Amino acid sequence: MDKIPSVDLRDFLSDNPERKQKFVNEIGKAYEEIGFVALKGHFLDDNLVDDLYGEVKNFFEQPVETKKKYEIPGIGGQRGYVGFGKETAKGFKKGDLKEFWHFGQYLSDDSKYKTEYPDNVIVDELPKFNEVGKEAFQMLEKTGQYVLRALALHLGLNEFYFDDKIAEGNSILRPIHYPPITEEPDDAVRAAAHGDINLITLLMGAQGKGLQVQNHNGEWIDAIAEPDELMINVGDMLSRHTNNKLKSTIHRVVNPPRELWSTSRYSIPFFMHPISAMSLNALENCVDENNPKLYEDTTAGEFLHERLIELGLIKK
Repeated sequence: MDKIPSVDLRDFLSDNPERKQKFVNEIGKAYEEIGFVALKGHFLDDNLVDDLYGEVKNFFEQPVETKKKYEIPGIGGQRGYVGFGKETAKGFKKGDLKEFWHFGQYLSDDSKYKTEYPDNVIVDELPKFNEVGKEAFQMLEKTGQYVLRALALHLGLNEFYFDDKIAEGNSILRPIHYPPITEEPDDAVRAAAHGDINLITLLMGAQGKGLQVQNHNGEWIDAIAEPDELMINVGDMLSRHTNNKLKSTIHRVVNPPRELWSTSRYSIPFFMHPISAMSLNALENCVDENNPKLYEDTTAGEFLHERLIELGLIKK
């Protein structure tokens, strides 16, 4: 496959069973063959997208001293600010050429996960940053819920199989700033080749060149979304749970041509995580004589912790 397929969530949301099944078939096929789709018909409206990008830009343009106030020690970068070059892709020594922010799950005061997840970090200088971040988080979470319902049907499961696993899940909204490149990068790239940790990733900001996906022939292809599309891919947790029936595809963000080094790039992925207790053991109907079980049993919480150590965000 040399192009990312495009699907429309409005087909799944329609009252027409044929349109709904069409969406299930299309996204299932794409995730088995390349692990990525471009999705129209999501729950983010243009005004919210514009507001979010505006506030994200406002934050990253703050002085370094201001941003560092929001770098919280001891939580593995799970909330607040993570400075330039702090994250390193698995298997790489060079830090990625980026800085980022993490919004996490919004919980009620009586939630049983209140003590498990760090609190969201409030930026005093930019009150709208906090409001817009929360609204975008919740609209992306709603979009992801319907994508997972479609995938449950594709996998022969109950449509609502994932609902209780993602309710109050440990999801993350990560606005990323790739600053202008001011010197020879010396093999460092904006985001080195990697697979995502989580169930699915919903990415805003894939409208220009930069994001590349590795197809099953080992070829790198550009993943460019239309202005009204999100790029959505399978993460390692979902790949493990389906015994690689749904593919977690390696992807990267390459540096721009030298003439564009002076420009910033912004992208905003939403990493959809389940609750920590979710079993990632291979689904029974994804294992057979031709597809033996590939991975050891684990939970989402155990797997996440292991990967944060590999990324350098948690020290052993």
